[in-house]
Amino acid sequence: MKRIVLMVVAMMSLSMGFAKTGNHSEVNDADRYDMTIDMRRLAATLDLDENQMDAVQVIHEIFTNEMQSASAVRYFERPKMVHEAVRKDVHHMHSVLNDKQFRTYMVLLMTTLRNRGL
Repeated sequence: MKRIVLMVVAMMSLSMGFAKTGNHSEVNDADRYDMTIDMRRLAATLDLDENQMDAVQVIHEIFTNEMQSASAVRYFERPKMVHEAVRKDVHHMHSVLNDKQFRTYMVLLMTTLRNRGL
């Protein structure tokens, strides 16, 4: 139980490095959908090898582009596009990462999305 609590605290503290914090009312929509991250920190957090890092970088670039496209469409179409982008990202990451890495990535991704109000 203690390990689980410590892992959750560690994941939340690491996720703050990936997610931009701030008041959501002051953040414009384009910034909310900007999903750029520091790949070196992500690679260190997930303990990626070179092949995985290359694949994760390509997958994340696609995800970032899809999220930017979602910020440009009409407001009522955004949730569907965000959902589809996240679904594709999760599917592709699951095929590249092992189970432990994938669980860590999911915690980081979901925390980032929640922090941005998506």
